[in-house]
Amino acid sequence: MKSSGNRRTQAVLVLSLLVPVSIFAACLFGAYGTETAQVLAVFKSVLGVSTAKVDQALSFIVVDLRLSRVCLSFLVGMSLAVAGTVYQGILRNPLADPFTLGVSSGAAFGASLAIFFGSTVLGAELWARFGNLFLPLAALTGAMAALGSVLMLGRIGGRLRRETMVLAGIVVATFLSALISLLKSLDEESVSSIVFWIMGSFQGRGWSHLQLFLPYFIAGIVPIIYYSRELDILSLGETQARHLGMDVSRVRMALLIGSGLLTGAAVAVSGIIGFVGLIVPHLVRMFQGAEHRPLLLSSSLLGGLLLVWSDVIARSLLSGGEELPVGVVTALLGGPFFCIVLRSGFRSGSGGSGL
Repeated sequence: MKSSGNRRTQAVLVLSLLVPVSIFAACLFGAYGTETAQVLAVFKSVLGVSTAKVDQALSFIVVDLRLSRVCLSFLVGMSLAVAGTVYQGILRNPLADPFTLGVSSGAAFGASLAIFFGSTVLGAELWARFGNLFLPLAALTGAMAALGSVLMLGRIGGRLRRETMVLAGIVVATFLSALISLLKSLDEESVSSIVFWIMGSFQGRGWSHLQLFLPYFIAGIVPIIYYSRELDILSLGETQARHLGMDVSRVRMALLIGSGLLTGAAVAVSGIIGFVGLIVPHLVRMFQGAEHRPLLLSSSLLGGLLLVWSDVIARSLLSGGEELPVGVVTALLGGPFFCIVLRSGFRSGSGGSGL
């Protein structure tokens, strides 16, 4: 027990130290070459530590283009990792991730619909009124509608059951995927835009997207923190939780809504980014145990760091200044790594703790 507690403390300390270092270091990478001293001078100017004059163009690149993107990617990574941890605990399924209940398909359909109708008079007016925020707003609306549909379909006899929720998520996701394919077939010109958005990217994202994201992030994280201890009881099973006096339906609903808000907001501003919410909880659980309160904290920090550096790779790997979709990077990194974790877990006979 003491060893496990020491591991948790060490993990949180190391990850907490890596966060500011990574945020600063990630601002060094981009198509425009910058030196460490230049970026440091910009940070000092922003924080009010130094009164030295900083080039306005350099300040715009570091603060408005890179720092906003780094902060957004960190918070999106946090959201996906926390949502994945909650879904795995609620559904008692080690393969559950933030997209299990069809939230990503709902967001993708909302974004696809916005792109599809962009050439119409109404669509053009909405794009003109909301600007770059119209697409994430449409995606967020689709994500919340999908979550509401799953919660409604998964309720049997007035109760939410994990088996029916998973089935409802599959049905909703399949139906929405078919609608997305229909939109692609009706307008071939929108196919490339839809596909690029679905693959996930932070290209062109800025402080306005962060402002859109933050209210839903806060609204989603609060119930998860409040009911974090109840997650340990839920992981024992619904019957045991009821015997311990827990209102399972209320707690599960609050956690599902909180996770859905985190996932919907994340997908709305970044597109679909896989494997973060699946792999990160497993890694942390293998290192420090399955108690959910410390698990949520460490997973959130590791998820944020993972996505920050995945985005750095996505915008730095190609020499010509082109960017890879960050969702492709996380899939390429996460797929083989998850296979290694899966194999090692079964060989060691500890699949229950890690997977």
